[in-house]
Amino acid sequence: MSADIEHNDDTRSGVYAELAAVGPYGVHPGHALITMVEPHPGHEHAYNRWYEDDHYYAGAMAMPWMFAGRRWVATRELQLLRYPEKSAVAQPVTAGCYISTYWITEGRYDDHMKWTVAINKRLNRDSRVHQARTHVFTAFQDHAATVYRDGAAGPRDYHALDHPYKGLVVEVIDADGPRQRNELLEWLRTRELPRRLAGSPAAMVTVFRPTPLPLERMTYVKQVEGVDTRLTLLWFLERDPRECWDEHFADPAAGGEAGEWAVPARVELVAPFIPTVPGTDRYVDELRGD
Repeated sequence: MSADIEHNDDTRSGVYAELAAVGPYGVHPGHALITMVEPHPGHEHAYNRWYEDDHYYAGAMAMPWMFAGRRWVATRELQLLRYPEKSAVAQPVTAGCYISTYWITEGRYDDHMKWTVAINKRLNRDSRVHQARTHVFTAFQDHAATVYRDGAAGPRDYHALDHPYKGLVVEVIDADGPRQRNELLEWLRTRELPRRLAGSPAAMVTVFRPTPLPLERMTYVKQVEGVDTRLTLLWFLERDPRECWDEHFADPAAGGEAGEWAVPARVELVAPFIPTVPGTDRYVDELRGD
């Protein structure tokens, strides 16, 4: 049977051997998919089961060059810690109670995009896409920098989605223009992030720049904003964010104890999450207020 499959024109399995023999195949996360989604009220359980039981695999991890992934959740308690209230990313700022993060092999972005567009069209045709959801912040992004708290010790960024971190803080910053973003990135990488990481519960921060979604994207996903001006920071925490929020991440404008962070740009979102427990509906009943 295997010989029949190998020579079947519909599967073209011989192509896989050719593709594996050429092109980049390192372990560096050169690109990421970061997708923050809000299930529609009343569909929280159905959405969670669809994403974990089907889409996380068929729509993500089974794809070539997407080598690591993790889902995170913001309970209502965590949603209420977010700021700023008038966010350019999430309206209201509490929208988007699930976020998924995926690493893509450096140099394989175009190859992966061809596959992901095709497979999502197929999943839609086969009615394997849960419609009762809103994409709040979904973007493929290019890796710009990783800053570590402990230097060469500890997990690297390619381990980040497999290491059992206890929390994630997503931070989105907008500069005034491309030149200002380059200056902001350099300031973050060399000065501000090392300062903020020192003695903090965050082991590392990864920084990404968003890229435009392809024209063939699904209609329910809006085109990416801030392609030339935005940076996305992922803070990987060794403690539950609720245990360290006031000291390290609270909104300075609201009198937070974390201290002033004089970012020469607009902070558009600071949002804490904790990891989901795969295969369960844990936290689903904690997503909404009274």
